[in-house]
Amino acid sequence: MIRQVTSTTKFRAVTRSSVAQLPQWRRLDAGLREAVEVVSHVLPFRTNEYVCNELIDWGRVPDDPIFQLTFPQRGMLRDDQYARIRDLLREVDEDAAKKPRLDREINRIRYELNPQPAGQLTHNVPTLHGERMEGMQHKYRETTLFFPSHGQTCHAYCTFCFRWAQFVGLEDLKFASKEAGRLARYLKAKPRVTDVLLTGGDPMVMKTRVLERYIEPLLEIESLNTIRIGTKSVAYWPQRYVTDRDADDLMRLFERVADAGKHLAIMGHYSHAVELSTPVAREAVSRIRSAGGNIRMQSPVIRHVNDDAGVWVDLWTEGVRLGCVPYYMFVERDTGAKKYFEMPLVRAWNIFRNAYQQVPGTARTVRGPSMSCFPGKCHILGVSDIGDEQVFVLEFLQAREPDLVRRPFFAKYDPRATWYDDLRPFGKADEPFFIRSRSPDRPTIQITLSPDVTKPGRPPYRRGVMREH
Repeated sequence: MIRQVTSTTKFRAVTRSSVAQLPQWRRLDAGLREAVEVVSHVLPFRTNEYVCNELIDWGRVPDDPIFQLTFPQRGMLRDDQYARIRDLLREVDEDAAKKPRLDREINRIRYELNPQPAGQLTHNVPTLHGERMEGMQHKYRETTLFFPSHGQTCHAYCTFCFRWAQFVGLEDLKFASKEAGRLARYLKAKPRVTDVLLTGGDPMVMKTRVLERYIEPLLEIESLNTIRIGTKSVAYWPQRYVTDRDADDLMRLFERVADAGKHLAIMGHYSHAVELSTPVAREAVSRIRSAGGNIRMQSPVIRHVNDDAGVWVDLWTEGVRLGCVPYYMFVERDTGAKKYFEMPLVRAWNIFRNAYQQVPGTARTVRGPSMSCFPGKCHILGVSDIGDEQVFVLEFLQAREPDLVRRPFFAKYDPRATWYDDLRPFGKADEPFFIRSRSPDRPTIQITLSPDVTKPGRPPYRRGVMREH
């Protein structure tokens, strides 16, 4: 039974054009204000009044983690890039005719920032009967990603976002589809796909009546077990589940997913425990769970925000207390402002290991640190010795080639490595695990499925019982 809630809060976005209206804006020094202005011309900037008023401690700015997470910082561009945009902005202020030159420079820098990493455009888009399925990705055999066109924004943009190119107006870099029927058609033709992930952007920016158009057709697909929704709204706008005008309709939609025998997984992007600290954030978790949804917590480990084991201990502990499932600690992807956020892999592993040691078994469902790189999700198991040499011990938790999954392999230890592409195989036997591709000319990989074996029956969903897939 969904408790009725009366809406009392209206969403108000904060962007470059409106940020000066924030009372807190006047408290920032001129250098911080200039950085927001300059960097936000290259990388997307959008936050909201809830984030600003409830999650940011303005007495700690610029070091406050949520400020770092949502407001552009000068270090997110190289010094030369920053100077070029700053100087061109000043020239445009004096002579508007120079704006095309500014726009060209902005886009040139954007393309330098590896806007679509890990083969998303060149290798992940599937085909069906010769038709390229735009707005979809199918990298792993069991899981298909779908990018609803109505969900290609967010309640606030994370400054580390690896899908930042979706939001800056570069049409050739966007993933999006308006055709909900196309997704259903594809899934019916691929019965080995058990999970679909609605992602973006953020699907939860959509009104419930629009979200229904994407979800309802999926409920009739017998081979589909799990509907995942990737969202930051649980942190940046939990009112979506509590006080928004159609929040109760959303909860009833979630109930229909559960009643149809599907597992509803809200892939909650939580980066810091403060995102669970407000009453409305905790109420959002409670309502999602009461409607049959389960929340899995995931985030990259990123400098300036959560590069401390204690932050992760607090996040996972509070999440479990509220009924969430710690799921992934990722490594910041090699795109956008990665130089500002990235850290050596060995440091990321030590943060994870130190945090993992301090939480009970109920929080040890989390995996990490994990890199979503070209061949798959590469899990850093640790650092060890082989003979007199140090090595990284690795495995794939998911892979384009399923036979690579959960087979330990080794990379030469490099204390400066920050991403999979920095690593080198330790020996000949490790070379098959180092699949690299940055070539846009390489054809899309077609996933070859082995013949279906007899499929066991699937028990009906019972509310309150979590089924793992």
